[in-house]
Amino acid sequence: MDETVEVVRSLVRRLGLPGLIDVHTHFMPRNVLDKVWAYFDSVGPLTGMEWPITYREEEDRRVALLREFGVLAFTSMLYPHKAGMATWLNTWAADFAARTPDCLRTATLYPEPDATAYVGKAVDDGARVFKVHLQVGDFDPNDPLLDGAWATLADARTPVVIHCGSGPAPGKYTGPGPIGRLLSRHPALRLIVAHMGMPEYTDFLDLAERYDGVHLDTTMAFTDFSERLAPFPAAELPRLRALEDKILLGSDFPNIPYPYAHQLQALERLGLGDDWMRRVLHDNGAELFPRLSQGIHR
Repeated sequence: MDETVEVVRSLVRRLGLPGLIDVHTHFMPRNVLDKVWAYFDSVGPLTGMEWPITYREEEDRRVALLREFGVLAFTSMLYPHKAGMATWLNTWAADFAARTPDCLRTATLYPEPDATAYVGKAVDDGARVFKVHLQVGDFDPNDPLLDGAWATLADARTPVVIHCGSGPAPGKYTGPGPIGRLLSRHPALRLIVAHMGMPEYTDFLDLAERYDGVHLDTTMAFTDFSERLAPFPAAELPRLRALEDKILLGSDFPNIPYPYAHQLQALERLGLGDDWMRRVLHDNGAELFPRLSQGIHR
């Protein structure tokens, strides 16, 4: 067992948890993943820092690593950048979840005429979570072509992990404005704001306080890497404690420029206490996604 695995599992044991629930991990078709990795390989000019992929492994090895870390449930976050792509990605994700029981079946969407139909089919077929990436997709979440899809997801109470903050670089439709307008029209949506809304942390904390269904995931937030790019404002730490039932562990595995353990260590050093850590690392995810496995992988 390597050092990173032991660090993660030691923390899980100390907190008395059965394992971790990570709502923001990436599994996707290999040709798509290769393009994602190529993007991160060249992202230095955007961020001013290199972004090495720590877990550039084959798919089976990546799944095995999450299990070694003690992750009980994870996701296959994937996203289209053009019309006609979402249905194919959803088919791939359904197959991946069928052969990977600890993966929460994931789906995605894009503003196109058949979005309502294929979102409804994915929900009916058992999708547990959706992923939407406004920066990569470069679309307005309020596009009328998505009205039916959002209504379906709101009615089904299906969580949607949505990259809507403006990090690592702003997009035309990123920031709290478009999401605020979306929630005003579909207030029952269960949105999980990726990366704590980085760098517009305060605005997305406001939305989490305003709407019952809005959560945030920790993906890359508070880490040394992100603190250099977009530091979390210290004045907002008390709000993290107050929102402890709305924050979920996310890691961005495998596309992270540091060991998996560092995300957990970054959360622990916030000093918000063991109860807060238990909720974020496991309990909130277990409540949002019931019927998850109860035992840590051996």
